[in-house]
Amino acid sequence: MTLYEADPETQSSLEEDLSRFGRPTVNWGNLFSVEGPVLPTIWHRNIWPETLCFPFVSIGQTAKTLRSLGALWVARPQDQFRRHQLIQDGLPRFQPKPRAFPFVRPQGDVGVWTLGKDGQVWACPRPASPFPGGDPLLAENKIDPPSSAYRKLQEALSWLGRWPGPKDRCLDAGSSPGGWSWQLAELGTEVLSVDRAPLDPRVSQRPNVHFTEGNAFTWLPAAVGRLDWLFCDVACYPQKLWDWVKIWLESGLVGQIVVTIKLQGKTLDWEILGRFSAVPSSRIVHLFHNKHELTWLWPVTSRSAPVPMKKELRSSD
Repeated sequence: MTLYEADPETQSSLEEDLSRFGRPTVNWGNLFSVEGPVLPTIWHRNIWPETLCFPFVSIGQTAKTLRSLGALWVARPQDQFRRHQLIQDGLPRFQPKPRAFPFVRPQGDVGVWTLGKDGQVWACPRPASPFPGGDPLLAENKIDPPSSAYRKLQEALSWLGRWPGPKDRCLDAGSSPGGWSWQLAELGTEVLSVDRAPLDPRVSQRPNVHFTEGNAFTWLPAAVGRLDWLFCDVACYPQKLWDWVKIWLESGLVGQIVVTIKLQGKTLDWEILGRFSAVPSSRIVHLFHNKHELTWLWPVTSRSAPVPMKKELRSSD
């Protein structure tokens, strides 16, 4: 079976996401069990493909079995927290430390396991995400950035496995107060930054940040010219974002795109999400730092994508 691990705050969104495919689903805490091949879901925190099931006999035997299946394991308990800890104590110590961005995503396998239903142990030696629970464990900078939004950008670029460099030209649309522009400036790239509200002076005064006050969606290819990267974290309706992104895609004047899809209320607009997902070599992901929003990435290489992709997202009907 395949297990889909949800963020507790968006668990209902993953449940709706899975329901679109018509397969029987069994819920266990933040985990959803579905038989068959991996589904191209969006709202998961992690996916456990080809999850193994074996009976719980004892704490020592469970630890021994897990050691025989892989080198490193992280418990994802849904209940029985003390028992999970005792089993984890019998496994090799795994203490991931926060990483300073930028970093290359780890390639090694860190397995995930839990005590499931009916006295079973569920274990996946090679989950989709290399980060336990989907958390990339980014080292936090509480001094320099004007907002915490930079962490979302760091995670998106880490997911892609690439980021802008000193020779790149970027547009940061909807940049105020400047979390994303700050991070891009730290990478040494040339940043065209635009928003109706001003940037934090700590960002706007940087020599490689060029700020313009105004409507980000009026910045079109004919006037802006060639971009290596297009970034957008504007709070707007998904349809408006799609109309603007589509213009840039059709222009052929942008190399790579990272945008946040801000969702309105609890209703998920699967039709618009389908338009984004249908773009070849693209991917919609729910990042650890997204909360009730999504991130769209283009292009995504086979090395970036940890789970099978489909060119088109199924609509709700």
